[in-house]
Amino acid sequence: MKKLGLAGLMIVGGVMVAACSEGSSGGEGAGEEELTIGISMPTQSSERWIADGNNMVDYFEDLGYKAELQYAEDVVENQVSQIENMITLGVDALVIAAVDGEALTSVLESANAEEIPVISYDRLIMNSEHVDYYATFDNYEVGVMQGQYIVDQLDLENEAGPFNIELFAGSPDDNNAHFFFNGAMSVLQPYLDEGKLVVGSGQTDFNQISILRWDGATAQSRMDNLLSSNYGGGEELHAVLAPADLLSIGVLASLKSVGYTADDMPIITGQDADIPSVNAIIAGEQSMTVFKDTRVLAEKAVEMTESVLNNEEPEVNDTDTYDNNVKVVPSFLESPVVVDIDNYEEILIESDYYTADQLN
Repeated sequence: MKKLGLAGLMIVGGVMVAACSEGSSGGEGAGEEELTIGISMPTQSSERWIADGNNMVDYFEDLGYKAELQYAEDVVENQVSQIENMITLGVDALVIAAVDGEALTSVLESANAEEIPVISYDRLIMNSEHVDYYATFDNYEVGVMQGQYIVDQLDLENEAGPFNIELFAGSPDDNNAHFFFNGAMSVLQPYLDEGKLVVGSGQTDFNQISILRWDGATAQSRMDNLLSSNYGGGEELHAVLAPADLLSIGVLASLKSVGYTADDMPIITGQDADIPSVNAIIAGEQSMTVFKDTRVLAEKAVEMTESVLNNEEPEVNDTDTYDNNVKVVPSFLESPVVVDIDNYEEILIESDYYTADQLN
């Protein structure tokens, strides 16, 4: 493995956190050299990415590594530049959650030329053979959970319907968005075919319903248009498939602007257990979110990285699913959890993910 040749860490473009553990050994098997891990996160607009980054820094520090953490703020060019700078600085490994999974091919060529291993984090990096491992949650199962929640809450096994539903999907440049959508539709499609569920807008294709960069304002605008075009005559909307809390909050804002309240709000799904969405669940507005414990995933990414640096095989549990168009990337999938009004205290507060004071 490549050895560190830095006298110290430099602050380079974008938002960066440099974490150093003075006098540490630099990880098991690293001898007396202190190794540096570059951590590239997509944005600080979602609390979960802040938690991901901070948790990884803490875990790497505890093992005696230095960690250089940067956020690209959802700008592809920022992320590419930041990773290039990390390579120039001489990091020993990279953990990357991509802004755009298809935009990193060239910079990963540079990492490979310097023998820097790459762990893809939560969002699969596409179109590159230089992705060594992938740490993520079971993304298809996330969608299944969201779809099944809608089925259960509407009691579609027993109710004839029809129930009106509108569909949202995530960013088309995020490979996970397709898994979320396909998982949800594996559950919902039979009821659409049967006519128990009806998409009032007729928009069911991924490309029609996807929201670039998971932008909540765009989701709100699209929901505004759906409501004015399809539900202006008193038609009731019963459910909204929203794949992430960033979109759910935009959907909620739109619905509330036309008079929906907690008493008649449609079933709204989400993902990430962001505080605004958890508070919306407590208020009876958002119905559920899929919780992905960033502490668990960050720890798995750190374990993978350390194994690679020690010339060991990381633990994986999926070698078939995640094809990035060049290779099937060996992966470890963690399990997501449904959170709603009935269990949020147990899952989020009792596990110390949040404090009670952070939630309404």
